[in-house]
Amino acid sequence: MRGLDFSSWQAVLTTMAGLIVITLVGVGIRLLVMQTMQQRRERENRQINERLRTLIAAYKTLGGSFTGDLDVNPTHLRQLRALQEGSDAPSESSDRARRIRDAVEAALSDILLLGTDEQVRLAARAAIELAQGRPVHTHELVVSLRDFIRHALDLAPIPSDLAIPQQGPTRPAGGAGKGGKDDAKGGKVGGGGMGAMGGGMGMGAGMAVGAHAADGEPPRD
Repeated sequence: MRGLDFSSWQAVLTTMAGLIVITLVGVGIRLLVMQTMQQRRERENRQINERLRTLIAAYKTLGGSFTGDLDVNPTHLRQLRALQEGSDAPSESSDRARRIRDAVEAALSDILLLGTDEQVRLAARAAIELAQGRPVHTHELVVSLRDFIRHALDLAPIPSDLAIPQQGPTRPAGGAGKGGKDDAKGGKVGGGGMGAMGGGMGMGAGMAVGAHAADGEPPRD
């Protein structure tokens, strides 16, 4: 208050102008800080949402099936052996297994990039088993992804007394295999079929987690 001078009208105007300037500067600094913090939160939210979408897509790719063959076979090794032994070209079922393997490998790559420590370890183990030519079961990794995603979305845990069947990789549509064969023969229809399949696999590989996720820590043949 000692710096305020009200002895004359000129002094009062000067004092009021000084107070207004100081107030405007303070408000400007506060707005700048608030805007910076808001932009930072928005950037973090975008990163969290993108991570969540990626992990959800990986979950759908690795655990979209409850029936049939629920493991992933390294079909490319079998194809090499068939070629070495002079066997016929791979059947439609082997081509289907190859496409499942490609989609699973893409999902494992995303988990290695964006997953939690436990998920990265499970994905690394699955990738090593694929590279060594051994069939891989993805159920344990699927359970970890499911629990993590539900926790990130503030959903209640799965009831412990609920018996969920073992989950395995999503099986591609039957038409995609036919499209792949036509494409191998040089047909235009095959190119469209493989393009659609590639879009689906890209969605599976490119679609990781809520505020809790921040604490939890992307073809061969």
